Amino acid sequence: MDHLFTPWRYAYISNVDKVSECLFCGILQAGDDEKHKVVHRGQHCFVILNTFPYTNGHVMVVPYQHTDQLTKLAAPAAQEMMELTQRLEGILRELYQPDGLNLGMNLGRSAGAGVAGHIHMHILPRWIGDANFMSVIGETRVMPEDLAVTYKRIKEKF
Repeated sequence: MDHLFTPWRYAYISNVDKVSECLFCGILQAGDDEKHKVVHRGQHCFVILNTFPYTNGHVMVVPYQHTDQLTKLAAPAAQEMMELTQRLEGILRELYQPDGLNLGMNLGRSAGAGVAGHIHMHILPRWIGDANFMSVIGETRVMPEDLAVTYKRIKEKF
């Protein structure tokens, strides 16, 4: 079996533990949506760009409710999370014309959650061949679009 190591992800995950409060709750309290790349605030959830995206357009839907399990999430928040995910699917298809999309949650550190204590849904566009030699061999992701541009494009759709 071959193994692919991703040390750039470990650097992010290991630094999360040094934050005294929840990353997402801290962003909500800060109130500076542009600085923290919050593109939309709904009634129960917000949409934020991933600071370390796998692809351009990588966003997350995060409930305001701080919980580490989907089963503990209040029904209205769970419903809004899915509605925002559906809306983002359309927005990302329009803006980026991907070949497909990844949707998912990593529940718990062992499942790959970078912020294990606060659930969130990842939505990211994917293209055939988007895992090229730079990310696989060079341990470097090539992002053709700046996060500030991604923020502006997606925020305008809300």
